[in-house]
Amino acid sequence: MRAFVFPGQGSQKIGMGAELAEASAVAREVFEEVDDVLGQHLSKIMREGPDDQLMLTENAQPAIMANAIACLRVLEKEGGISIADKCDFVAGHSLGEYTALCAVGAFSLADTARLLKLRGQSMQAAVPVGVGAMAALLGADIEKATALAEAAAQGEVCSVANDNDPTQVVLSGHREAIERAIGMVKEHGIKRGVALPVSAPFHCELMRPAADAMAEALEATPARALHLPLFANVTAAMVTDPADVTRLLVEQVTGRVRWRESAIAMREAGVERFVEFGGKVVGPMIKRSAGEVDVASVATIAEIEELAKAL
Repeated sequence: MRAFVFPGQGSQKIGMGAELAEASAVAREVFEEVDDVLGQHLSKIMREGPDDQLMLTENAQPAIMANAIACLRVLEKEGGISIADKCDFVAGHSLGEYTALCAVGAFSLADTARLLKLRGQSMQAAVPVGVGAMAALLGADIEKATALAEAAAQGEVCSVANDNDPTQVVLSGHREAIERAIGMVKEHGIKRGVALPVSAPFHCELMRPAADAMAEALEATPARALHLPLFANVTAAMVTDPADVTRLLVEQVTGRVRWRESAIAMREAGVERFVEFGGKVVGPMIKRSAGEVDVASVATIAEIEELAKAL
């Protein structure tokens, strides 16, 4: 069995999608449609920067999605591959969940771009700059990370945002609490804590206003029927009902991304092969979590052609 997976924020970089767009009219169509829908030259920012523009959450989220969907569309249209025939499940890390849902028909490309732009804007607006922060804990499992978060909170928000793999957990919350957590890593048996260069504290209770904004947006643009089941971030379990998908996307804004558990759950469901589209970020996490599995990533025309042959 095979799963297609999609990366989240942090996988953006200047030049993303440029080679694809040059080589493929199918990829160009994806980037042009996203540009048109958002009323901005996002593809130009992806190709040329500046870096500070691409790093903005409201640009990074639709950009990462567009890049991954361009890879998938090239595979489907030029490689003659049907996702429904060659794949059994999909999953995506944080914003990547929207990409996964676009891939299986729950949202159109245009709606996915609009939803992610709004998601980025509302997450940024939820907390004044400087109030929140995030930190990656290296050499930490979920038990150690949870204990550290509870010890560092001291009345503020400090919680596990991403359980990525057995060696990496991300905390999110008030800046002071996150700084305390970084200072306390050694006494909790954790190798190190690294402050992340993010503009807001994602996946924690401070994101409540953004969750409310997404609830409203998703009520206006609910998920449609999925061609394939999704393993959802907040439950690490399979979901097929569009109403459940919509509800879980709202919960995901403040909820934990249970990526390690999702990788294990997909492996237990019989998945032996994973393909990451548009990056090399979540695949290695899956390998560290799920053990004996085959993980490939496709981001270039050559990699897409190779995958098409293998499928």
